[in-house]
Amino acid sequence: MGYDQVYDDTLNEGADWDQGDTYLNLSNQEEAMIDLVCQNFDKVIVVYNGDNTMELGFVEEHPQIKSVLWCPGTGQSGFTGLGNIISGAVNPSAKTTDTFVYDLTATPTWNNFGMMQYTNMDEFAVDGTLPSFVNYAENIYVGYKFYETAAVEGLIDYDTTVQYPFGYGLSYTSFSQKLNGVTEADGVITVSVTVTNTGSVAGKDVVEVYYNPPYTNGGIEKASANLIGFAKTAQLEPGASENVTIQFNVEDMASYDDRNAKAYVLEAGDYIISINSDSHTIIDSSVYNVPATITYSGDNKRSSDEVDATNQFDYARGTATYLSRADGFANYAQATAAPTSYEMPADSKATFYNISNYDASADEDPNAEAPVTGAEGDIQLVELRGLDYDDPMWDSLLDQMTVDEMNSLISLGGYQTNSIDSIGKVRTNDCDGPASINNNFTGTGSIGFPAAVMIANTWNVDIATAFGDSIGQMADEMAVSGWYAPAMNIHRSAFAGRNFEYYSEDGFLSGQMAAHAVQGAAQHGVYTYVKHFAMNDQETNRCGMLCTWSTEQAMREIYFKPFEIAIKQGNAGAVMSSFNYIGNRWAGGTKELCQTLLRDEWGFQGFVLTDYFGVYGYMSADQGVRNGTDCMLVNYPTETSLVGSLTDGNISNGGLQAMRTATHNILYTVVNSRAYTEENLNPGMEGWQIAAIAIDVVLALVIVVLEIAVIKKGYDKRKKEEVEV
Repeated sequence: MGYDQVYDDTLNEGADWDQGDTYLNLSNQEEAMIDLVCQNFDKVIVVYNGDNTMELGFVEEHPQIKSVLWCPGTGQSGFTGLGNIISGAVNPSAKTTDTFVYDLTATPTWNNFGMMQYTNMDEFAVDGTLPSFVNYAENIYVGYKFYETAAVEGLIDYDTTVQYPFGYGLSYTSFSQKLNGVTEADGVITVSVTVTNTGSVAGKDVVEVYYNPPYTNGGIEKASANLIGFAKTAQLEPGASENVTIQFNVEDMASYDDRNAKAYVLEAGDYIISINSDSHTIIDSSVYNVPATITYSGDNKRSSDEVDATNQFDYARGTATYLSRADGFANYAQATAAPTSYEMPADSKATFYNISNYDASADEDPNAEAPVTGAEGDIQLVELRGLDYDDPMWDSLLDQMTVDEMNSLISLGGYQTNSIDSIGKVRTNDCDGPASINNNFTGTGSIGFPAAVMIANTWNVDIATAFGDSIGQMADEMAVSGWYAPAMNIHRSAFAGRNFEYYSEDGFLSGQMAAHAVQGAAQHGVYTYVKHFAMNDQETNRCGMLCTWSTEQAMREIYFKPFEIAIKQGNAGAVMSSFNYIGNRWAGGTKELCQTLLRDEWGFQGFVLTDYFGVYGYMSADQGVRNGTDCMLVNYPTETSLVGSLTDGNISNGGLQAMRTATHNILYTVVNSRAYTEENLNPGMEGWQIAAIAIDVVLALVIVVLEIAVIKKGYDKRKKEEVEV
């Protein structure tokens, strides 16, 4: 191996990579090292050991470099696999989860990422921190969706812009893929493909399915390439073939029209469905025609939704200019330029809330009736295991809860859910770690698995399931019921410090990986806190009231998509909200996000936990519980983690109703977890206790035997003396 560049980029929570000339391109010293190696070796392999995409144009400047191997964070034993690949013992079959470009300074996000602080928000400062902002000005054109579409529209020269496309990867063998057919029945499209190993080495391949929807100039924004399905083959020997079937719903190709229909719309026209070797290279394609436009609104909702989806986030659009495909991305320069104003507009400022001005009465239902609290009863939580969320028995149990008990459960949710003795609610442990599960208090931890981006690079959902299964098994052994993961924010920028923890630039790929990890952990009764909901796609100012402005189309098609899949397909039991604001509203206090979208539309049944609550000061439990958040991630009482703390402890009827709902959500998730299995509620004696008792019994028997021997010896001696006399 001629070159191994290592970055310790798994320690970047809370900070992004500097967008300077140091991290994601070669430094002078590294350039000199490359030159030296290439001067002394004819065949060089570059191993890039980092999770963020890097500028790799230098590879093409050195003919001695024969190959590049992307090796994101491997976990504690993954470098063994790296050695096996380099030696040829294992045939690589991964695909990129992000687009590698020659110039990261030319990306659409370059000018709208990082430190941007408002200049007119001094009155909202918390402990000296002022609100900040970021404009998601690139709209839906994130990653390959931009580069493929920009090439079609003639905005860029693809070959001089993109070095390695999304979904790209080489192998020690070669494959052919034959599209056997694209058929539709009952709203489900089936893509049939035959994959054949045409080379001389056994290996695996990935079938990638994309669609290119009909686009009308100036109409609904649409990318020309959209991943909608994928599958990994089994290990194929040379000459062997495998038939692969991929299915998806026709409605999954609908675009979200946030400007006119304010709904998902499947426009009439030809949809090109293709199998690709990467986002840019089409192997074969077929046309699916939609004869008439379908708008999914009112009674005609999408089949996966509980209610029809309609605009909820118009307020978060702000005043930014958003990138549009119209007239060949005619507004590219304007949309992607750096912000010229650092003032929050007056109308948004008027409805901006943090701890300094939040008034619970603003979210109060004046007609709310006080719920029953502290009623006599002897129902125990375990009796509700397996019952429906709406079973009447829940009301009877919740009637028994006192206000203090509900507040105890809601306000102390840091690495636990609190115990409530009166209903037999046991304390449960929650642990952090996207690539492991670690108890920060006992120091007990699992083995370290590869970073999320490495797992996603496999394009193998079975590996994601196996990862979740292993985490769930170890969590169960550690008496842990909740896992603060998987994380599924988007690689919006290569410079995001937490990209190692997130899967991809693509929401569909991220969602599939997350959903399978969730399902794997659930096999052991472990509920996952899918995070960070939502749009926590940079670390800079993440705890500084970061106002994230975006179109609702981009939110739904890009940033919410992984969570939607993890909820609907993975059936995740918990959600961790994010530090940032959605527009001018704290994510954990945004009813449109944590209630209307998550629960009413997607059908989520579980509870929402804040991100860490203890020290940043701008969040309040009052605002949270009234808007869909159920639990505060802090393990000691704070002024604002108790509901009612901002009103001298007085809680309105609406506040009490919100507390009751939050309590219901938490208890429903916990009682259906591993914590309430028979073996965990009534575990009997542990192995060490049984062993200790066994040792005690053996020692007692030994003592008895020795005592008998001593007594017998004394008796025999006296008997002998009597005989001699």
